[in-house]
Amino acid sequence: MTSPGRLDESLTDSHIPPYRRVLSLAWPAFCQQMLILLINLSDRWLAGRASPDDHETQLSTQAAQTTGFYLAWFVSCYGALVSVGSTALVARLVGGHDREGANRILHQSTWLAIGFGIMGCMGGLFGLEGLIGLLQLDGPTAEFAIDYLWPVVILLPFQLLESALIACLVGAGDTKTGFWVLAGLTVVNLPLAWSFFHGWGPFPELGFQGISLGTSVGHVFAALLLVTILIRGRAGLRYQLSMAAPDFSLWWRILRISIPAAADTLSLAAGQLVFLSLINRLPEAAKGAHGIALGWEALGYLSGYAFGTAGMTLIGQNLGSGRPDEARRCGWTALGLGTLVMSGMGIFFFVMAEPMFRFFCPLPGQQPIIDQGVPVLRMVAFAMPPLACCIILAQALRGAGDTLVPVAFTLVGFFVVRIPLAWWLTTHSVQIGPWTIEPGLMGAWMAMFADIIVRGGFFFARFRYGKWDKIRV
Repeated sequence: MTSPGRLDESLTDSHIPPYRRVLSLAWPAFCQQMLILLINLSDRWLAGRASPDDHETQLSTQAAQTTGFYLAWFVSCYGALVSVGSTALVARLVGGHDREGANRILHQSTWLAIGFGIMGCMGGLFGLEGLIGLLQLDGPTAEFAIDYLWPVVILLPFQLLESALIACLVGAGDTKTGFWVLAGLTVVNLPLAWSFFHGWGPFPELGFQGISLGTSVGHVFAALLLVTILIRGRAGLRYQLSMAAPDFSLWWRILRISIPAAADTLSLAAGQLVFLSLINRLPEAAKGAHGIALGWEALGYLSGYAFGTAGMTLIGQNLGSGRPDEARRCGWTALGLGTLVMSGMGIFFFVMAEPMFRFFCPLPGQQPIIDQGVPVLRMVAFAMPPLACCIILAQALRGAGDTLVPVAFTLVGFFVVRIPLAWWLTTHSVQIGPWTIEPGLMGAWMAMFADIIVRGGFFFARFRYGKWDKIRV
């Protein structure tokens, strides 16, 4: 890790093979993503053990947590309003040896994260119940979902601040600090979630809501720890009182990159929520199976996200230092390595699908969840290579500041392919040769598979033939 006063210049050194530079950034990011997954899996495990003597409540809490998972992911997409532009600009400025400029971006990213966090919090406080209704949830499932999401909404500013500060460090070439902070978050989160769930020691027994409260308090810890680290200085970035005043011109410079990226991720999230509303029309077991399958699929796409983070940083820094050919080499290397890892995850899904589901569904009343979930997890194993293109190349393009064109890819993939096809396959039987696809969860996941293939092809073509290396930020 670099010293507080020095920016890392090794990432633009063409004498170091690209695979080594990619791996040096990707492994801490990979470990960071696995810690996030560990928290999600722990939360899912606890939800599977709520009300062990009430089968209906078991299915309702699993279904409610599926909706909570989607909306928590929506929050992450909302954070792109700050994080994408922060990473891209810090990387360019680091590549151009402009430490002062990189530090100014850090300070303005902090202001934007706090501002957007407060706005999101206020929107959630007044609109959460209406949103749950739009997602086709009602009865106990809707009540569980609202209880689960309140802590996330109230403490949202801390989560966005955490995201923005890690994004700045990533742009400076430091993926290790984010990993260690997330390790600390995990150490705090797991005992907190379990304590609030069970009512251990001085903690109240909150049951299902205690799971998300523990996670949200962990984000508060992570944000404050990052602020402390950056007051001391890390990777050439440091809080300084002389740079603390708001600078609206820099806000616009960050948002000029981040708004299209946020439009992309938020349209992706909006498409996912529409997709979820179709899932929520299915029986409770299908909703729970969908959420668990997504939770395990995260082993794949979070792995890709780690390699995408490496590609984004390397592309931004190499473009900043005037090396577009080296930027391309690093991008292709990140894609190749990431696809290899994600494909390995796909093999794991196919072989281990049933025990993976039984881990979260140990009770007899949860057998319908297993019956519906195992086939879709095995199917998505074959989607890992195109999904790698969607995730890794999307981030690589963001590192270059190419955030506008990918919005069209998302809109076509979701609203032309996935949503219409999912609606059809969840309401109609389809005959394909000797096979009949009955309406239900499998049809929805087949629609998701088709969308991933289409968007993966778009991103591959854009990275191969686009002029993203000519974009000015």
